[in-house]
Amino acid sequence: MRSPGFRLCLRRPVLLALLAAAGVGSASGQEYPSKPIRFIIPYAVGGGTDILGRIVAQRLGERLGQQVLVDNRPGAGSILGSSILAQSNPDGYTMMTANIAHGANPYLHKKLPYDTVRDFVPVTLMAVLPSVLAIHPSVPARSVKEFIAFARANPGKLSYGTAGVGSANHLTMELFKITTKTDIVHVAYKGGGPAMQDLLGGQVKSIFITVPPVLPQVKAGKLLALGISSAQRSSALPDVPTVIEAGVPGFEVYEWQGIVLPRGTPQEIVRRLNKEIVAVLALPEVRSRISGLGAIVVANSPEAFAEHIRKELALWQRVISTAGIRAN
Repeated sequence: MRSPGFRLCLRRPVLLALLAAAGVGSASGQEYPSKPIRFIIPYAVGGGTDILGRIVAQRLGERLGQQVLVDNRPGAGSILGSSILAQSNPDGYTMMTANIAHGANPYLHKKLPYDTVRDFVPVTLMAVLPSVLAIHPSVPARSVKEFIAFARANPGKLSYGTAGVGSANHLTMELFKITTKTDIVHVAYKGGGPAMQDLLGGQVKSIFITVPPVLPQVKAGKLLALGISSAQRSSALPDVPTVIEAGVPGFEVYEWQGIVLPRGTPQEIVRRLNKEIVAVLALPEVRSRISGLGAIVVANSPEAFAEHIRKELALWQRVISTAGIRAN
C-alpha cells in the first residue's frame, strides 16, 4: 500500500535504522512468553484505538498462553505512552499501539524524549482506517469537485473541525488543502465529539473523520459525505466516491494502528509476536469486529511496517512544514 500525497523520500538509513532497532537473537525467545505482557495504548479507554487494541489483546493472550494486559496511558498525543515504551526493558514484555501520531510527532514538537526512528521496533501494521470528507448541508456543494470550487472562490469562508492540533483529521485536511490549493479555516476542539456536534449545528462546515462516527448522521441526512480518503470505496458508503475518483489524484491517506516494541528487543521475539498477531488478525471474528470499526486489516511483516512508518514520516514532515503546524 502506498503512502498518500507528497512523496518526500527520507534517506535510506531511516529504513535501516527502523529495522536495526531489533536486537540480535537470544535463548529467551525459546521460552517466551513466561509471564503476562503489558500492552500500552497511549489513548483513553473507549476510543477506536483502545477498542481495536483490546480486540487483539484478548485473542493474542489466548494464543500465547499468557495474559496481555492493556495499560491505557493517554497524554500529549501518544508521547506519554511512547516515552514509557522507549524506557521499557527490550524483553518482549512491553508493547504499544502506534498510529498516525507516531509519524507526525517528530515534526509537531521541537523535541521528543525519544527517537521515533531508532527507539522502536516495528512488529506489524494491524489495520488502516480511511476517513470521509463530510460537510454540513448548508455548504453549496454536493461533490468533492464542487466543494473545492466553492472553497477556491471563497478563501477563508469555509471552516473545518478537528479533535485538536496535530490530530489525524487535522493532518488529513491540511494535506487536502495543500493538494487542492484551498484556504479552509481550522477550528480545533478538545476531541472529535465536540467537533462533530458543532458540525451538526453548522458552526463548522466540514470535517475529515473515520466512517463509523459519521455514518448515522449521513444516513439521516444531517451531514453529506463527499469523498473517501482511501484508494477504494468504503463498503459502508458504497455510493460515495474516493477523493481520487472525485478528481484529486494521489490523495490516499489513512489513520492506522500498528504494534511496536522497544529498541533492542530480540529478533526472534519480534518474529514470534508478528506471527501470532497476524494469526489473530486472520480470525474471521476478529476481522469482522475490526471491519465494524471502519478499519481494513493489513497484518504485514516487520519490514513492510518499517517501510510504512518511513513513508508516514516523510509525508507528515512535508505537510506539517508546509502548513506551519505546531503543537500547543
